[in-house]
Amino acid sequence: SEHLQKTGIPSGSQDKVPVLDSGPEMAEPQLAVDPVATSNLSAKAPEFYPPGYNQNFNQNFTDSSFENRCDGYLTLAEYVQDFLNHLTEQPGCFETEIEQFAETLNGWVIADEALQELVELIYQQATSVPNFSYMGARLCNYLSHHLTISPQSGNFRQLLLQRCRTEYENRDEATKGDETTRKQFHAFVLFLAELYLNLEIKGTKGQVTRAEILQEGLRELLNSLFSNPVDSNLICAVKLLKLTGSVLEDAWKEKGKNDMEEIIQRIENVVLDANCSRDVKHMLLKLVELRSSNWGRVHGTTPHTEATPENDPNYFMNEPTFYTSDGVPFTAADPDYQEKYQELLEREDLFPYYEENGADLSGHGELYFDEIDDEMDPEIEEAYEKFCLESEHKRKQ
Repeated sequence: SEHLQKTGIPSGSQDKVPVLDSGPEMAEPQLAVDPVATSNLSAKAPEFYPPGYNQNFNQNFTDSSFENRCDGYLTLAEYVQDFLNHLTEQPGCFETEIEQFAETLNGWVIADEALQELVELIYQQATSVPNFSYMGARLCNYLSHHLTISPQSGNFRQLLLQRCRTEYENRDEATKGDETTRKQFHAFVLFLAELYLNLEIKGTKGQVTRAEILQEGLRELLNSLFSNPVDSNLICAVKLLKLTGSVLEDAWKEKGKNDMEEIIQRIENVVLDANCSRDVKHMLLKLVELRSSNWGRVHGTTPHTEATPENDPNYFMNEPTFYTSDGVPFTAADPDYQEKYQELLEREDLFPYYEENGADLSGHGELYFDEIDDEMDPEIEEAYEKFCLESEHKRKQ
């Protein structure tokens, strides 16, 4: 627009070729300007949303009013499922939005049926959506401490564990089922493992512990998986132990149990006897190796202390070796190091042109490095020319 005004072109002119008014002195030449391109874009066009984006979700979760947040949802299931999908796609928003989500549920979940429905929605998301088991376990832990409703049928955590128990009791049939059944069961196993690691139980004295019932449940699930040693069951067992092995072993050791040794022995028997694939056997052996290295954990070292000649026998290991005027070697570990080193510095005959730091002390024009003879010895020069001739002869051949 600014360009058109400067050149005297009326806005919207497209077909005419305007001529600049150059005054009476210059009627030629005439400057042609390209036609102005038009656009079909409109300032009133609707906003662009990527595929699968729910406009109601952002609107509801950014509004500070509870009534306005719930206006876009007809049922609790819609609201919860939308949040779970959002958490699946953007797990980083957990910390910033979980408090608001819990507050909304406290205003909505006021009956036993609603709490049961909430538990089922989270359970299904955690066991059917890949990689949501960890986030689902964190969500369950938060809600178990922040949901205010606690009906006679049980609070959120109790209902969640009851739901898990239903699947747990079918473990033997599930490990022997078809591929689809085993896949669903394995998802449940890994979700239970995440619950064991993330679900915090607060004691009467304020101490925080893990759910002991889940610890025993995981032990029995491992038994079921190893009792039916097909590849998929063994892979699930490996994932379970990689995830919880160190924590389970520590908990069993505190009780004086030797359960982990029994599990490792069972794994070794599977490697020897089971008809599983070579890759799965390799995974099992790697797991045994991981456990032998204390599950990859590195024990904390003693606090760092500065090395001194008294506490570090290798303190002088990298120190240079010097020689006295008599040719006797000495290092910084020598008791008379300072005196011998000072004597070394005073021997100017060995360092006529150099300081201690290696700087050249020779004056300008002195014949130490300024005028070194670059010519070769006649014998060396003759040998070098012979070498060059032979090399050229070989190259031509």
